[in-house]
Amino acid sequence: MSKVICSAIVGDEVERRSISHVLQDLIGLEARPAYLTETAFDWCSMIYESRESLADWKGLLLACLEIGFRHLDPKDQATAYRLTHTDRHPEMADVVFGSQNSEAVADLLHAWIIGDSLEATRDIWIERLICLHNSVPFSPRLRRLVIRSAELIDCEGFEAVGLERFLGLLDLLHVTVEDMEKPLRWLGHLLYTLKTLNGAQHLSHWYWELLAELVISLPPWWIGWVRYNPHIVTFLAEAQEWSKLECCMGIVCILRPPEANGITEEDLGRSISLLFRKRPGAFEKLKQWMEQWSQKNNESIPESFQRICEQAQETVQQDIP
Repeated sequence: MSKVICSAIVGDEVERRSISHVLQDLIGLEARPAYLTETAFDWCSMIYESRESLADWKGLLLACLEIGFRHLDPKDQATAYRLTHTDRHPEMADVVFGSQNSEAVADLLHAWIIGDSLEATRDIWIERLICLHNSVPFSPRLRRLVIRSAELIDCEGFEAVGLERFLGLLDLLHVTVEDMEKPLRWLGHLLYTLKTLNGAQHLSHWYWELLAELVISLPPWWIGWVRYNPHIVTFLAEAQEWSKLECCMGIVCILRPPEANGITEEDLGRSISLLFRKRPGAFEKLKQWMEQWSQKNNESIPESFQRICEQAQETVQQDIP
């Protein structure tokens, strides 16, 4: 079959007209062998190179991508595939992205994920991911593949496109822990957004909650990544971002003991008392997070946390007339 397609691509007009029919038959296959993915990707390159002699070369290109990748699971690591990307593939990407076909874009993105040129083409794909929502609507499959792609890029890679644009991508994705293959990479992405007060302000509450969930779920020996930043706590309080401050305090409490993260019990107690005054339900929320952390890591809730929260709660109740 591959020989037939390859011969037709470079053959006469009659042979070229048969390509579309053959590809449509392959799209209808219920079971597709692994080698068909590699072969279909090679056809993409041949079709693009011969585009001047093919009347519907764009349609043929999209059909090959559908044959090769539409049936694959977005979470598939696909280590068995060997896809070779060439210098012409960024040009092909312009065509696919310009088609405004979200599933075709997902096909090409899947090809990049399981290909052999992740590092070599990383910067090109970062820019495409950031701008993707301006080109096509996010289908469920495309969303999962964008999330998977973001996991393959370290946070330094996203720094080049700027914090504001990266936050815009996050807001579109609404990532959850269930979406993640590499939670630690997402922890790094979210911590990157909190390197500045601007990031702390514009990171949505959704991701503050996600950060707290990640800190709870990751093994304790990874927690060294997270550092207490008193400037963020002060900023959130002054900006009256009480829901975000609740998450921030939850993260700080999980990273105990306080002294190990540059904060004393007195400082923590003062911030928590302010939080409890402005957000009455925060006491139960912090306790819930600590209980989850305790169950996850099979450790007792620290006495310091209980003492600080109880004292803060008593202080707040004394303020009530």
